[in-house]
Amino acid sequence: MTDPAFAYVAQVPVRWSDMDAFGHINHARIVTLMEEARISWLLSAGDEYAPLIKSAMIVHVDIRYQGQLRHDDSPVRIGMWIKGHRSVDFTIGYEIRGAQTGDDARPECVASTQMAVVDIENHRLRRLTDVEKGHLKDWGRTP
Repeated sequence: MTDPAFAYVAQVPVRWSDMDAFGHINHARIVTLMEEARISWLLSAGDEYAPLIKSAMIVHVDIRYQGQLRHDDSPVRIGMWIKGHRSVDFTIGYEIRGAQTGDDARPECVASTQMAVVDIENHRLRRLTDVEKGHLKDWGRTP
């Protein structure tokens, strides 16, 4: 997944315990694999992005399955980008493919997470700063 449309691509290994009784990766474990990819991306961004990263919390997750993922598909490749942002939140887009799925093939999963930013000390939502909005714009998907 070398597509420049992704701000970041993570390769996340699938554990044996990630499978359900039918041999598919369990839905809850897909959310965990997305979390591991998201954390890898955000930590790779560096200290400059720390206020945004440390104050973001998930408020909504959406996953659409378009194919099956199994243990043999490890490591899954998760391409991510910023789909958009508003005054107090932003949405991360994901395309999840198995290790053998071609870059031009339809991803097995398409997902998103809506992240709200909070004032940690006061326990309430806060507005994105202009600098944070600039970072999010830089991580947007290239048409």
